[in-house]
Amino acid sequence: MASKKLWGGRFTGKTDPLMEAFDQSINYDRIMYKADITGSIAYVKAIQKAGIVTPEESELMQSGLSQVLQEWESGSFQVKPGDEDIHTANERRLSELIGSAAGKLHTGRSRNDQIATDFRLWLRSQLDLLLQYLSSLVKTITERASVEIDIIIPGYTHLQRAQPVRWSHFLLNYAFLFQADYKRLQQIYERVNQSPLGCGALAGNPFGVDREFLAAELGFENVIQNSIHGVSDRDYVAEFLFWSSLVMIHISRLAEDLIIYSTAEFGLIKLADAYSTGSSIMPQKKNPDSLELLRGKSGRLFGNMSGFMMTYKGLPTSYNKDLQEDKEPVFDTVSNLSSSLQITNSVIATLHISPDAAKALLTDDMLATDLADYLVRKGVPFRETHHVSGRAVQLAEQRNCQLSQLTLADLQTLHPLFEKDVENVWNFENCVENRQSTGGTSKNCVNKQISILTNWFNSLE
Repeated sequence: MASKKLWGGRFTGKTDPLMEAFDQSINYDRIMYKADITGSIAYVKAIQKAGIVTPEESELMQSGLSQVLQEWESGSFQVKPGDEDIHTANERRLSELIGSAAGKLHTGRSRNDQIATDFRLWLRSQLDLLLQYLSSLVKTITERASVEIDIIIPGYTHLQRAQPVRWSHFLLNYAFLFQADYKRLQQIYERVNQSPLGCGALAGNPFGVDREFLAAELGFENVIQNSIHGVSDRDYVAEFLFWSSLVMIHISRLAEDLIIYSTAEFGLIKLADAYSTGSSIMPQKKNPDSLELLRGKSGRLFGNMSGFMMTYKGLPTSYNKDLQEDKEPVFDTVSNLSSSLQITNSVIATLHISPDAAKALLTDDMLATDLADYLVRKGVPFRETHHVSGRAVQLAEQRNCQLSQLTLADLQTLHPLFEKDVENVWNFENCVENRQSTGGTSKNCVNKQISILTNWFNSLE
């Protein structure tokens, strides 16, 4: 009995069952069933246009493919032994439904350009969702920043208290990071949205199939101009996996900040119960597991990227079966990144910040730069005022008191230009309001940032 495999005509011996299992990809590439059928319907139209099938055969094939799609959608499609991949499964089922006409579906088409097309179609649909999740996250952060603009918290460098900033200013840092991620993904989208269909195995299509027609039918922006490039290019996969790793790094950094701020030592924020868990032994615990999982996922996604890059780096020209290894890391990355973006959004939307705790964390030593700036405004060079302010900090430490508790007489021993109005330095609101340049933490500057982001995500709707 002749082999029913798409490639079986040249072979007479049986395949090792272990090799059968090792070779198949239907267990995971079945996720692309819709993309595969969509591409096949377009290809039927193209080979009808090229005179390969009659209008009647084309209508029969398209109807059969639509029925196969309905079976997948309803959950009634049955994968059978011998279905190596999603293409084999769909073509086998089409043959069962419409008979020998199904055998014309693959005319001039290779699984090489078919899988490249399926993968780009499927990934394109996922990028649309990821763009939505990103814009929603930016919107949530920005709206929260607008409401809580009056809360002032310590800003940190080296995890040491540095200068006061508005809580909103801290949040908007991440909003701008995620906005940049959105824009980078738009650029990747353009490179994903190129059609390889009609490239054949590697040398092109021998039946004059109209590739531009195929591209337009499938919503691709352009056709890939070189057939070898069309079947073997996975640069867009590498780009997407790197981009995903970078997004998860941003999520991980945000998670780390919020984990620290949620500790009893900081007490700045509390997570909603929906995104926390308890301890199996310590009843008092409320663990930020959502944030810890988000932080952990960054390592997983980076691993997906680095693993694929090691596969991709040594491949010779054109298609090689190693490229089957591009699917699982991308599928896993899309799944985990989609969940991570949505969880991050929900965590941000529902957490509680304590204004009282924020106020308690503010200490006068964070105003040391403002003390130096006070003398700068009186004409003293900053390098000199920096030294004077440092001596004031040292004096306060020696006396075990706050900077603001140093008397005017104490300060005048450090520099004669200190006057009574130095008292205005010891005001955190004044400190943040002094940062009026673009990008600063004054209320006007923060409101400008909010306006920029609000206008941006409104323009997407």
